[in-house]
Amino acid sequence: MYPSLGYAAHTHTSPLVPFQFKRRELLPTDVHIDILYCGVCHSDIHQVRNEWGNASFPMVPGHEIVGKVINIGSAVTRFKVGDPVGVGCLVGSCRTCPECQDDLEQYCDHPVFTYNSPDPHSGGNTYGGYSDNIVVDQHFVLKIAANLNLAATAPLLCAGITTYSPLMHWQVGAGDKVGVVGLGGLGHMAVKFAHALGAEVVLFTTSPDKIADAKRLGADSVVISKNPEEMARHSLSFDFILNTVAAPHNLDAYTALLKRDGTLCLVGVPDQPHPSPSVGNLIFKRRNIAGSLIGGLKETQEMLDFCAKHNITSDIEMIPIQQINEAYQRVLKSDVKYRFVIDLQSLKAG
Repeated sequence: MYPSLGYAAHTHTSPLVPFQFKRRELLPTDVHIDILYCGVCHSDIHQVRNEWGNASFPMVPGHEIVGKVINIGSAVTRFKVGDPVGVGCLVGSCRTCPECQDDLEQYCDHPVFTYNSPDPHSGGNTYGGYSDNIVVDQHFVLKIAANLNLAATAPLLCAGITTYSPLMHWQVGAGDKVGVVGLGGLGHMAVKFAHALGAEVVLFTTSPDKIADAKRLGADSVVISKNPEEMARHSLSFDFILNTVAAPHNLDAYTALLKRDGTLCLVGVPDQPHPSPSVGNLIFKRRNIAGSLIGGLKETQEMLDFCAKHNITSDIEMIPIQQINEAYQRVLKSDVKYRFVIDLQSLKAG
C-alpha cells in the first residue's frame, strides 16, 4: 500500500482539510502516478456539498489529473516511468457492455469514477486528484504530448473532453454556425475547440465585460443574452448550440435560434431542473434538445492529440492546495479565468 496525502471533505458542510490514506499496491496492469496538478471542476463543489445527493465521505475530489509515471505493473505496455500522463473522470468500467465495446465507457452502467465511487479493489470509495499520487489501470491513463503545458492541460481531462465530445458527435466543422452559452471553465474550452474546427462561433453571455475575452479565445461575435433584440437577430440561424451553464434557466430562448433539425446540447448540470421547454418550439422545426457527458478513453486521447496539434490548453489560475476552500467560493462567484489548477507540490508545505 502506498501512503498518500490529500485534502478531503468529511461532511457536506465542512471545509476540505488534510487527509491521510493509502493507495493500493500495483496490480499487473496498473500505473502509479505522481500527481503534479489537478484542476478544480464545478462538479467537485456539487459533489462535496452533496448537491447531487450521492456523496460519500470522507471525499477526496479531483478528476482533472496530470502527473508523471513513477512505477508500472508487470503487464503494463503503454507507459514507462517518467512519462507525462493524465487521468480524467473514469478509473474503471465493466469493459464488456456495448458502451464499453464502442469505446464509450462514460455511458457504461457500471462506471468507476475517479472519486466518490465504490472502489472494486479496496471495497471503500475511490479518492481523487486533490492528492499526491494515484494508482490507475493503464486503460484509463492518457498520454500527454511533450509540447503541452502540463498545468494548463489538467482541465482538458474534464472541461476539455466535455465540450470536445459533443462537437465531434454532432460533426461540427467549417460552414457551421455554433453557439456557446456561458464563458466559464467549460465555455472557454468550447469556444477554442469550435474555432479550431473552423465553425463560426457565437458566444452567449449575460456579462458585457466578457466580450473582449470571448473574441480573444476565438468567438466571432458575442451576444448579450439578456438583450431580446440581440437574441432575435440570430433567430433560425444556428446549426448547433452548446449550453455549458450549470444553473437552471429558460431553454426556449436558445431553441428558438436553431435552424430546422438544429440541436441544443446541454453539458452543464444544474442542482435544480431547468423550466420545462416549449414543445411547440421543438416540433415545428424538428429541433432537438440533447445531452452529452464526457468522452470515452479513445476520444479523450484523440482530444489531447488534437490539442497538441493546435496548441490548445485551458486558461488557468494556479493555486496551492491550502487555498482550495477559498477557490470554491470564487468558482461560485465566477471569479476565475477560467479554471483553477492546484499545484500539488504545495502538499509538501503542510
